[in-house]
Amino acid sequence: MPDELLSFKEMCARFDVTPRTLRYYEYIELLAPQKDGRSRFYTPREVARMTLILRGRRFGFSLEEIRQWLLLYDAKGTEEQYQVWIDMADRQLGELSRQRDELDATIADLRELRDRTADSLKR
Repeated sequence: MPDELLSFKEMCARFDVTPRTLRYYEYIELLAPQKDGRSRFYTPREVARMTLILRGRRFGFSLEEIRQWLLLYDAKGTEEQYQVWIDMADRQLGELSRQRDELDATIADLRELRDRTADSLKR
């Protein structure tokens, strides 16, 4: 196999994922490695896709959203994929902002309750 191909084990190590995760991504058709018997080999395309998958997960997108977005490249090209990405990002930015506001309110409530409790012990 050429040097640019990664083995299953190398792919797990490069992305710090478990074998189960990598197999699952293949099962749901996020990745399609080359197969030689029972061995799997990952091309630079699959490495790039894995980078996008993990970035998408970090941003809070579901695996199905990521899968649909990746399918757009082959079906409709880069421009359509970019437009969908912008729409997805806008939606997720709104959701993350809402979550941050909720978290800020929760932190403020907890801090207030903690301070009141601490003050009651000083009396």
